[in-house]
Amino acid sequence: MSGGPQIALLPDGRRLHLHHGPIDLIAEAFGERIEIESAYSQAARRFDGLLQELVDELELLRTPINELGTEPDGPVARIMTTAVRSHTGVFVTSMAAVAGAVADTVLAAMVEGHDLPRAYVNNGGDIALHLADGESFTAGLVFEMDAPAIDGMATISGSAPVRGIATSGWQGRSLSLGIADSVTVLARTATQADVAATLIANAVNVDHPAVRRAPAEIIELDSDLGDRLVTVDVGELDDSAIAIALHRGEAAASTMWSKGLIDSAALTLQGQTRTIGIDAFLDHQKVA
Repeated sequence: MSGGPQIALLPDGRRLHLHHGPIDLIAEAFGERIEIESAYSQAARRFDGLLQELVDELELLRTPINELGTEPDGPVARIMTTAVRSHTGVFVTSMAAVAGAVADTVLAAMVEGHDLPRAYVNNGGDIALHLADGESFTAGLVFEMDAPAIDGMATISGSAPVRGIATSGWQGRSLSLGIADSVTVLARTATQADVAATLIANAVNVDHPAVRRAPAEIIELDSDLGDRLVTVDVGELDDSAIAIALHRGEAAASTMWSKGLIDSAALTLQGQTRTIGIDAFLDHQKVA
């Protein structure tokens, strides 16, 4: 692994950029300047070496959770594995939670010992939040990746249990078994939101001539999905196919919601959206 972590304030002087290999974080803290500066120093110290922690146990993290015989040692890896173990009966590896776990870990280091009303760490759209009582965080929601725009808003209050947001879909950063344009999940942690968004997006699925798939290992040689078919293109679907795919995703999300694994979710496919725990998405205007 060549090159070390790059850590610097962005030109706005408010946000901290932390980059190392595939990890690219934007962090921001609010409060007194001296508190923010100290918080950023703590985040930087925790970020240094974090990627190597994951690389050291990558084989375990890419192992299907139901085949995992040895528990990982690293603290981030353990967070990932714990979150993934909550989901049974589906194929999943701990890598489904990696982005959220990294965000949660850096945020925890950043806020430790500091009086900060608000803070967040954004790992490519998977966001870990810190909110004091009386504070809130509003996130813009993008439901169509090929036509990015703010399609809705989710406002999270400090009194709510939500501290994590994640989005997944077939056009996202990671490969998907499903065909969702986007699945956005709110949960207690970014780690939990990350794995849930991944699995719900996988569940939004239907066999259709307009859907083109290929083995994951052809697209990414080291993919933890191996020879499983992942979505590489989704053409125009008829209403029936869209309804079937969204219904399957809704069923997966509802199961997670009933178990307390997620607070809410919004699932979108070709202009149609379904929501679970709709109170979190009251500003959303496109519910089908």
